[in-house]
Amino acid sequence: MTVEELKVAVMALEPEQKKAFILETLPGMAKEAMQDPAFLTQLFPVFLGILKESGMDLQQLLQFATMMGGDNSQKG
Repeated sequence: MTVEELKVAVMALEPEQKKAFILETLPGMAKEAMQDPAFLTQLFPVFLGILKESGMDLQQLLQFATMMGGDNSQKG
């Protein structure tokens, strides 16, 4: 399956299914991707764009992360 085919299939999911897909697959994919420092420089602007679209600023995100207290329960 190509990246484009995967993208089309994921985008066809219902919103709740998309959320579940993200939560279930992102930790595993991120673990592998984080081993490539160059990839982080590509990912960071994407993350900032998502954050900006959400209406949350970086300071709010940091406050949220602090409230979570470094909870690692989502790590796989």
